[in-house]
Amino acid sequence: MKKWSISVPQRDTVSKLMLGCGVTSLTAAALASKGYTSPEHVVRDLNTDSLSDPFLIKDMQEAADAINSAIDEGQRICVYGDYDCDGIMATAILFSYLQEAGADVIHYIPERSEGYGLNRNAVDKLYDEDVKLIVTVDNGISALSEAEYIYALGMKLVVTDHHQQGESLPRAEAVVDPHRKDCFSPFKYACGAVIALKLVAALDGGDYTMALEQFGDLAAIATVADIVSLTGENRFIVTYGMELINNTDRPALIALKEVSGLSEKECDTHSIGFGLAPRINAAGRFASPSKALELFLCEDIEAAQELAQELDSLNTARKQAENDITESILAMIEKDPALIRGRVIYICGKEWHHGVIGIVASRIMELFGKPCFIASEENGEVRGSARSFGGFSVFGALTAASDALEKFGGHPGAGGFTVKAGMNGEFRRLLEQYAAENFPVMPPAEIRADAPVTPQELTVQNVEGLSALEPYGMGNEKPLFYMEGVTVMSIVPLSGGAHSKLKVKFGYTTADALVFRKGVNELTVKPGDVCDMIVSLGVNEYRGDVSVSIIVNDIRLHGYEQSRYFNSVNSFEAFTRGEQLPDNHYPWMLPSREAFTKIYKGIPESGIPMETLYIQLGDPKINYCCFCVAAEALRQLGLVRIAPAGQILSKIKVTHKAQLDSAPVLVSLREKLDELSSKVRGGKK
Repeated sequence: MKKWSISVPQRDTVSKLMLGCGVTSLTAAALASKGYTSPEHVVRDLNTDSLSDPFLIKDMQEAADAINSAIDEGQRICVYGDYDCDGIMATAILFSYLQEAGADVIHYIPERSEGYGLNRNAVDKLYDEDVKLIVTVDNGISALSEAEYIYALGMKLVVTDHHQQGESLPRAEAVVDPHRKDCFSPFKYACGAVIALKLVAALDGGDYTMALEQFGDLAAIATVADIVSLTGENRFIVTYGMELINNTDRPALIALKEVSGLSEKECDTHSIGFGLAPRINAAGRFASPSKALELFLCEDIEAAQELAQELDSLNTARKQAENDITESILAMIEKDPALIRGRVIYICGKEWHHGVIGIVASRIMELFGKPCFIASEENGEVRGSARSFGGFSVFGALTAASDALEKFGGHPGAGGFTVKAGMNGEFRRLLEQYAAENFPVMPPAEIRADAPVTPQELTVQNVEGLSALEPYGMGNEKPLFYMEGVTVMSIVPLSGGAHSKLKVKFGYTTADALVFRKGVNELTVKPGDVCDMIVSLGVNEYRGDVSVSIIVNDIRLHGYEQSRYFNSVNSFEAFTRGEQLPDNHYPWMLPSREAFTKIYKGIPESGIPMETLYIQLGDPKINYCCFCVAAEALRQLGLVRIAPAGQILSKIKVTHKAQLDSAPVLVSLREKLDELSSKVRGGKK
């Protein structure tokens, strides 16, 4: 379960935005919730209609001069990229321009096995190929020793990057990065491909016309794929680029849209993020990034189709590897639930594909609502990736655990690490120690609604107005709304039970609400219940009939007290970790025989999520912590199975008589109660 956070924007701010921006009430409420307080603020961040002068970025003129000089002198130039989508698009942009400009130019993208950024072996190869100038795209800002090595060999370097600067800058003819501490360019959040596009404009005298027409589509794909803030100039890039993508004559995009099933559809940020970008990234994860680059440099449609098919196959392999690793992890958790009862999750496996470890970490984090560190041991080396949310910093945790690490890096939301030989257990301990010291109670995963919505606001015109906020992405997420006191009239399974459709009554309005990836038995509500929902809104058109579309992101019974739920979960998990709880918690945790009977009998043959069963029981004598203790006891005795994904409770066919009191969790709890009882008796004496 995720914590609900409902924003209630100030009415005067909503009114000001409605009048000043000419938007609907829902749109104004979403804007106010995102922190916009005036029409001028909205125009600055969301209505940007151009890109700032490329020469406002520090060293851009010097970069252009160095490259143009190398072209004029016939020196060989290498565009040095990165193996992710942003790096591949940036390489394609700059290489294509330099090739058209008549430069003697080659490209180099390191394999994932080489690691991120410049490396000495690659520099040696480029030296052997008579390269005189290396131009990095989407990397280089931290390559201090590699830069010195380049100059020691008599070559020169131009760095273009968008990552944070360290204490020092690398030696170079120019270091173009808006995050430089001495760079005062107005927009800081461009991805590597947009910096490359700006460099192309600078090489063309500062005019963006050619750069946007030729490469706006590639810059848009990279901007969405790299999950940079979709505000300011990035909105202009993505809006402009999507127009090119939807009317493309680029063989690579025609072929890639075809294998992605997007040929007959309008592309949006979702199509890019979940259709095009994963296939581009799959090359760097499962083969060579040069395959994806080759596709985007290809001018022949038949060759492009072959390459796109290859990327599609690699993406299928990527998804299979993700699923296989995820299933392995879920099997490990089912066997040992303690793996997900810590403050953070750390799981290490054998020979899991490093190209997808980060994606798997994100999936496990989403499933269990905790910061997640996933590692794989291969040839004696343990390497991994981490993902987090909210206030828990991956980089902070890795720094705190650095005594157990060979190397690490990252930022608050994600990172990578290599564990020292024999230090796996110590690494886990240090992660837990960091979490305990900084978060006595771990912050839960959260879902945030931008504003409550009333039945009167659910009109086609009002919902259509939300399109003014598109394109959606990081920093400008699709708005969510809170619907309170909705009556469920009926529930119908969809797609063989994979999804559900609810007929709901909201005030005097009757509507359909879709719940994806949850079957009827997985829902915590039933017909006749009054519930609350957090939803996204859209417009459906079917045979000329236009109606409001409601997609349910989360649903629960009206009036459900989420604070009690999270307190119960925290107490249960702390108890299983052997931590000391307040004395009055222990009696409250012990299930009665009657509770065991109710819980066991309430489990249907098809199984049921723990939260759903708890809510359906509706017994005030059984708090959720007590419920968790009972479920764990039944699991330990081999009477039930708890499938980790969805925490699905199901009965196991009993072939033996189980002694309820022998469950380890009950033994521990009763020992604690006996200890407290002895303390009380001793106090009375």
